[in-house]
Amino acid sequence: MGRRGDRVTTNMTPKEARCSALGRQIARLDGRLAALRLASDRLARWRLAAFLTAVILSVLTLFNWGIGAWAVVTAAALIPFILLVRAHRIIEAASARHTIWRRLKQTHVARMTLDWATIPAPPTPPRLEHPFALDLDLLGERSLLHLLDTAVSQEGSARLQNWLLETDPQLATIAARQPLVAELAAMPRFRDRLSLAATQATADEKWAGQPVLDWLANGRDTAALRPVLWLLAALSLVNITLLALNLAGVLPALWPFSWLLYGLIFATRFGDAAPLFADAYFLETNLRRLGLVFGFLETYRYGRRQRVTALCAPFLDPVERPSRHLREVTKVLALAGLRQNPFLWLWLNAFMPWDLYAAYRLGQCRAALQKRLPSWLDRWFELEAVNSLATFAYLNPEAVYPRVVAEGEPLLLATAVGHPLIGDAERVGNDFCINHLGDVGIITGSNMAGKSSFLRALGVNLALAYAGGPVAAQSFQTRLFRLYTSIRVADSVTDGFSYFYAEVRRLQGLLAALDDEDERPLFFLIDEIFRGTNNRERLIGSRSFVRAVVGRRGVGLIATHDLELVKLAEERTAVHNFHFRDDVRDGQMVFDYTLRPGPCPTTNALKIMRLAGLPIDG
Repeated sequence: MGRRGDRVTTNMTPKEARCSALGRQIARLDGRLAALRLASDRLARWRLAAFLTAVILSVLTLFNWGIGAWAVVTAAALIPFILLVRAHRIIEAASARHTIWRRLKQTHVARMTLDWATIPAPPTPPRLEHPFALDLDLLGERSLLHLLDTAVSQEGSARLQNWLLETDPQLATIAARQPLVAELAAMPRFRDRLSLAATQATADEKWAGQPVLDWLANGRDTAALRPVLWLLAALSLVNITLLALNLAGVLPALWPFSWLLYGLIFATRFGDAAPLFADAYFLETNLRRLGLVFGFLETYRYGRRQRVTALCAPFLDPVERPSRHLREVTKVLALAGLRQNPFLWLWLNAFMPWDLYAAYRLGQCRAALQKRLPSWLDRWFELEAVNSLATFAYLNPEAVYPRVVAEGEPLLLATAVGHPLIGDAERVGNDFCINHLGDVGIITGSNMAGKSSFLRALGVNLALAYAGGPVAAQSFQTRLFRLYTSIRVADSVTDGFSYFYAEVRRLQGLLAALDDEDERPLFFLIDEIFRGTNNRERLIGSRSFVRAVVGRRGVGLIATHDLELVKLAEERTAVHNFHFRDDVRDGQMVFDYTLRPGPCPTTNALKIMRLAGLPIDG
């Protein structure tokens, strides 16, 4: 929520201990990578020496003992070179894996310490039209999504984003997701190895699954090729037989006529094989590499992790496992790959309908994948989104899983709730409670005292709670609310909206949300209400707005500098005052960022001006 000075402690917190353990793992990985680099350099030199030795021996043998001895000696001399090449590739592959593994650990540390420059998740542009995404820093740079997102697939990231931006949270969904997140949080090696496999498969880029799904949906039916293939296969057999009999002198040259018929039929259906090479290349680059991910999920021993096992169930079917279907795809890719050799490809198609057969088999693979791949991808995307929340839980062991209830009071009860996007050394937790529907809290306080940060802390943790993740608090119980905020209102010059009018539209939307017939009450957060107008009209408008929302089917907090608003608590029992205070020590402003009941007894605008050396009259 707010900020405080560094604490000096002799004992490490669970988070500090976990961060220290990650640091030791990184140091060990640095040592292994250094050893692998030395081994790679050594093998590279040996490869070169073995190759040069083979060349010298080959040349000497050719000139001294002839072609027969040259062939034997050359083959023998190349064996050490081939073995060294293979060993070097193994070392390079191990080095690549260790590099990715170290980067994963470094990113974990960056997420724990909020080292934003090292966290690789690409920022997602904020959504201005969303009821709370912009105000709560859920999207964009240094946002909650940036902190949480460990997904390698675009769809996994999008699913996590949708969970955080959920405007229609469901209690059953939260109740099912929370224990799954907790179970995965206790499986750090599984999560890291899955990320390793996914990163290797996707070449360090966010992998997009939608093109693959589109390819499956838009493919042509190749079942009609079956009778043509049988006919062409029979003609191929006739062609070869007639050619052999002609060469043996048994029959005259009849084979050109049958071959002409074969060629005409083949030409009429060659269009079915035209996209074969493009499809094969597409599969090579977008699907077969997923075998690393699916293969890992197939072979992992889940033990008693019942929820994770249930989520990964499609990968564990002994009959319909992905590896079985991917092997079929691999065979078809091998058939289609012969197109890269034009001479061989031409002769193969002259003797048999090679391309048409490959296209037919690819169509069969497509049909089989169309039934199964969407389910596999959906489970992987779901797993990636849940993994992001689980990683956050693992890296923040002091975070707690909130209790989300359908009814009852208090409506919200939190102890030591803080903002997850503020570092541990600076974060201050506050206790807070809302007891009844219709309650409105007025938070007053000086500039920089922590009002806005507290509003965001509540909102961010509610978004995390409804996504099924843990929250930054010692305890957190909440009803199921609909969230709505007006904290960081954005004006629009291009649309002709001033800041004040943009704020009015935002608050108008809030009143409309209060009028919606929904079993879940509204939870609203407003910062510096009507700041875009003059003091007199701001006070009149603010009073009227508070009177309009108090007692309705919702609860909310309004942060303001207008101390006159605190008097509304005298006329409405549902209005409650809270404040943050400040002090001046040794010529500097000091804040403790602690929420207290009642109106704020101090202001600091003149203090700040005086400390800055500005003239103050009166």
